[in-house]
Amino acid sequence: MYRIGIDLGGTNIAVGIVDRENRIVKKISVPTNAGRHPDKIVGDMADLCNKLVEEMEILHCQVEMVGIAAPGSVDPENGVINYVSTLNMVDYPIVEKLKKLLPIRRIYLENDANAAALGEAIAGSGKGVSKFVMITLGTGVGGGIIIDGKIYSGFNHAGGELGHMVIEHNGRPCTCGRRGCWEAYCSATGLIATTKEYMMTNKNSLMWKMVENDINNVGGKVAYRAAALGDMTARAVCAEYTDYLACGLANIVNIFQPDVISIGGGVSNEGENLIAPLREIVDRIQYTSRARVKTQLKIAQLRNDAGIIGAASL
Repeated sequence: MYRIGIDLGGTNIAVGIVDRENRIVKKISVPTNAGRHPDKIVGDMADLCNKLVEEMEILHCQVEMVGIAAPGSVDPENGVINYVSTLNMVDYPIVEKLKKLLPIRRIYLENDANAAALGEAIAGSGKGVSKFVMITLGTGVGGGIIIDGKIYSGFNHAGGELGHMVIEHNGRPCTCGRRGCWEAYCSATGLIATTKEYMMTNKNSLMWKMVENDINNVGGKVAYRAAALGDMTARAVCAEYTDYLACGLANIVNIFQPDVISIGGGVSNEGENLIAPLREIVDRIQYTSRARVKTQLKIAQLRNDAGIIGAASL
């Protein structure tokens, strides 16, 4: 028996068949083409599922369930996407729509960050522990909380938005409407903003040469690359970013005391350059700094497969 996981993103729809050992046996993807009618997107999801079943030379009855990892605000109990502006979905009954196109009755829905955290907990850096938190550092800061193998998202399925805890009172404006959110400082977008601020204070920084003297070319990797080459302004960027990231991580440790916090997303590609100084700061500032056993900080292992595996495990 197999399960199918669908990772519905603003750029791509990725679908994979997952076996009993939580391994992706085969996966395929197509562009989302987000501006079109949601029914067209669901049609592509169904087509990809059917194509995988055909290519695997199995029957639909051998697929136990289908899980959907979707962005935005979702209602898993009723299979409805409450709101995601990028996909033109408002109170959209995505599970009901997909059931009409697939001969598979068990179809489930979850927020994409929660599904990715579940996947990472089951088959990645959180495997074998009971209290697990995953942070995704991408365009925003996503969060997922797994307690005893289950997603914790509060009574209204909107919990776990860890990127929207305030770490700087009256700080930078955030897309959520508040100011000083962790996301505003520690997302890739926040890192880029900090990089630009520091570059404007030092026109001799190596970072200007790396972006061909055009500040609009600044990306999330510029500061870390320049810091590795000894640029002091870039090192100051990385130090500030690390401090803000450690502040949020210590908050999570103090609230949940998880066995593991896993860090994923594009910024996590920095690996030990990112995680080593974080461990030192979080170890020092957490409430349980003198405890014999402490929360482990790890880099996520599953990368883009986490959402598929998590969706297939709902």
